[in-house]
Amino acid sequence: MQTYTALLRGINVSGHKKIKMPDLKALFENLGFTNVRTYIQSGNVVFDSETSEDLESKISAKIREQFGFEVPVICRNKQEMEEVLRRNPYAEMAEFDPEKLYVTFLAEEPQPDKLEAIKAFTFEPEMYTILGREVYVYCFNGYGNTKLENLFFEKKLKVTCTTRNWRTVNKLVEMSQPETVAK
Repeated sequence: MQTYTALLRGINVSGHKKIKMPDLKALFENLGFTNVRTYIQSGNVVFDSETSEDLESKISAKIREQFGFEVPVICRNKQEMEEVLRRNPYAEMAEFDPEKLYVTFLAEEPQPDKLEAIKAFTFEPEMYTILGREVYVYCFNGYGNTKLENLFFEKKLKVTCTTRNWRTVNKLVEMSQPETVAK
């Protein structure tokens, strides 16, 4: 049995693609997942599964079947989520402010030519670092004011993605720990 985090893109945003968290939890349970718990309304689900096969496509297909709309789903296992925390490239930065850090989760690792091409784009003072299937985005002026958002990375890297703030990433890792399952 492995613990996973599912990150759903674009639900419950401005009244679109509404899914209530009890309904989302039930959907995951109906797929045979156990210890299902949700975090806030933006589509974060921590769950246990005996298999890692096609998690994203199974969840996305079930959402389409049950709610009638497409939702991209990105999954990471417990160890991968813990690694996201450890690899924070800005942790040692002078005056690091965790409220300004976001992680953009990529559905897959970008092609080398796309990684090379994106280097031409800078939006100072904003910063980003791509490490495998994650982009760490440090927004000095807040995420709502940055050009380094999902659509930018999807367009430039040709990869589906979704973003979470640093506090949410930390909370999801905390929720994946065995001692939190009973809570």
